[in-house]
Amino acid sequence: MPYKTVKAALTDMFEDLSDQDFSRFYHKLLDRRIEPRIRRQRIEDKDRLDIADVMISTFTEAKVVHVVVEILRDIGCNQEAADLSKVKLRGRRQPSNDFLMGNGKHFVDRHKVELIRRVSNIGPILDDLLDEDVIQQEVYEQIRALPTTQDKIRELYSGPLKASEACKDIFYESLQIHEKFLIDDLKDK
Repeated sequence: MPYKTVKAALTDMFEDLSDQDFSRFYHKLLDRRIEPRIRRQRIEDKDRLDIADVMISTFTEAKVVHVVVEILRDIGCNQEAADLSKVKLRGRRQPSNDFLMGNGKHFVDRHKVELIRRVSNIGPILDDLLDEDVIQQEVYEQIRALPTTQDKIRELYSGPLKASEACKDIFYESLQIHEKFLIDDLKDK
């Protein structure tokens, strides 16, 4: 499969969506409450190519695919989400996609209890989540102030990890770096 630019991958995907699915995507994008948000006036009366440009400028090339995949899953376009996730993007590290379990449940949801109980290296994980804008500085400081690692992980689950699949993906990727042996053990179960 040849490499594509992020813009080419998005425009190809948008062109493949039916008018009804694209309309649902458009409305879900406008209803999105996680910052940064796209305001109606920026995409109203725009074609699919222009909407891709606005999304890239709003979310950046590094994060726009996560946002698009999340919205596609939310509107039930799971095949399109999977196809976009598999596209080889020029200049972008590819996610491993092993965060999705066979039953479609996200790895961090499936192993929530074990992760709360067994994660020990929470500091660098929180740093990664802050760096990737999953959490803001105020939330970062509130979580860091909690007395135990278990309390910190529970707080992540009750807030930022409920926000989107993209947040769970970033959390999972950080766990793979900072809790490699734990993740490997959980994958074997």
